[in-house]
Amino acid sequence: MHYQWNYKPPTPERQQAAKELAEKIGMSPTVADLLIGRGIKTESAAKRFFRPMMNELIDPFLMNDMDVAVDRLNDAMGRKERIMVYGDYDVDGCTAVALVYKFLQQFYSNIEYYIPNREEEGYGVSIKGIDYAKETGVKLIIVLDCGIKAIEEITYAKQQGIDFIICDHHVPDEVMPPAVAILNPKREDSTYPFKDLCGCGVGFKLMQAFAKNNGIPFARLIPLLDFCAVSIAADLVPVVGENRILAFHGLKQLNQSASIGLKAIIDICGLTGRELTMSDIVFKIGPRINASGRMQNGKEAVELLVEKDLQKALTLANRINEYNEQRKDVDKEMTKEANEIVARLESQQHMQSIVLYDEGWKKGVVGIVASRLTELYYRPTVVLTIIDGIASGSARSVAGFDIYDAIKSCRDLLENFGGHTYAVGLTIRQENIPEFRRRFQEYVSGHILPEQTLPTLDIDEEIDFKDISKKLHNELRRLAPHGPDNPKPLFLTRNVYDYGTSKVVGKHQEHIKLELVDSKSAVVMNGIAFGQSAEARYIKSKRSFDIVYTIEENTYKRGEVQLQIEDIRPSEDEQLSANS
Repeated sequence: MHYQWNYKPPTPERQQAAKELAEKIGMSPTVADLLIGRGIKTESAAKRFFRPMMNELIDPFLMNDMDVAVDRLNDAMGRKERIMVYGDYDVDGCTAVALVYKFLQQFYSNIEYYIPNREEEGYGVSIKGIDYAKETGVKLIIVLDCGIKAIEEITYAKQQGIDFIICDHHVPDEVMPPAVAILNPKREDSTYPFKDLCGCGVGFKLMQAFAKNNGIPFARLIPLLDFCAVSIAADLVPVVGENRILAFHGLKQLNQSASIGLKAIIDICGLTGRELTMSDIVFKIGPRINASGRMQNGKEAVELLVEKDLQKALTLANRINEYNEQRKDVDKEMTKEANEIVARLESQQHMQSIVLYDEGWKKGVVGIVASRLTELYYRPTVVLTIIDGIASGSARSVAGFDIYDAIKSCRDLLENFGGHTYAVGLTIRQENIPEFRRRFQEYVSGHILPEQTLPTLDIDEEIDFKDISKKLHNELRRLAPHGPDNPKPLFLTRNVYDYGTSKVVGKHQEHIKLELVDSKSAVVMNGIAFGQSAEARYIKSKRSFDIVYTIEENTYKRGEVQLQIEDIRPSEDEQLSANS
């Protein structure tokens, strides 16, 4: 895939500001300019950014209903009521349940956890789950990463004498469920200063408030921060503000003293012994936790995350790894089928959105397929599977386009929906799909901007190879953890050449291993361009080209820096000569 390159050279004023900031913080002007681009313009702000402090976490009692939630939790414990910790079956939901359950279990034994079965119960709070709670004598349910739209279900629970505390981060409707307390920073009346917590983050704030109210030292919460890091990375929430603090210290915990369950997953991923990053969570750890809910039952993932015995945890982790292998096979087959449908449907060819459905598709994998199609066609995409005339599935978006609003515009056709800007789950009757497809496309074409219809690389800095060093790489590492709103810096170098040793590599010869030299120095840089083997012929032709890349450590040669190349294009000189 070729991208639009978005790069604005710094003004002389910004260059001067970067030079002055660099002197104050003892770093290169390149890194100082990256900080300025992230809104960090003073020495004190830079120091806070580099060392996020736990004491900068927001007072949890600033969140609406937090005092009510803690009072109800204290009452339940005082009256020895049975408590259920209920969560969604994805990474965010499972880590949230594990965090709350593990923390409360230290002080209270009459507690259990529950994860709904995706196939049988669907998303969120289910009547089946409430009936089970009633049968087992549960009086209080703490629901995590879902529940904000469960008006009917929570009304039913109330009639059964069961109270709810909702810990959610999805966008609420105008009318909210009749829960005892609703903890959600996206409430319209929210007084909480940070809006972008994930579900696990909201659960953490409840435990922080509970600890504070009961005189429990904050240090007791620190071992659970690895769950926060995993959920923040996997749920793709902005890694700024409070999320940055939780992710920074959560990664530290994950690397130094991970919980037994996560340690087992790290082991089966082959990541033991190396420093883990947010990317490792997104591409290795998260998919395995997710696979349990996609292929079987998310409860197995929670069982693993709360396990205290390493041998048992490794057995569970291997089972979840098998689910992930199965998931990959199903995902591959469904994506192939979906691509064939897109190719066949002339009506989809010129549309700015994709809506597909099939009765044979697995419910747990439609979200991944929607993501794959969005990446491939760069259009907002909805993928549905149908069971007994009811279609359910997922929508995924492109950068900058709010798919939640697009789905919301069709709400009269839907049975249910929920989510956020870039990902939405929805349920719809099969007969309503054609009209939904028409109206969804109408909304997308009327609201999507031209620049949102092509993938874009936002380039941070233009540098030469002589600027790249181990020292620069070490400085760049201090900008981590990375994620939305704090991505890895992207660099541009123009007029580079193959040093003569670049070659196609990979099981299917899909990648290029590069050795490059730029036109301004004799510095040779190693690089890897994943999935870009189509460019190999041009590269070997000895003509110059421009590259956009991130600067990484070579995992096979410790201490060496290499470039991870995101895109390659002929340099302007070559383009001019080709057109002349």
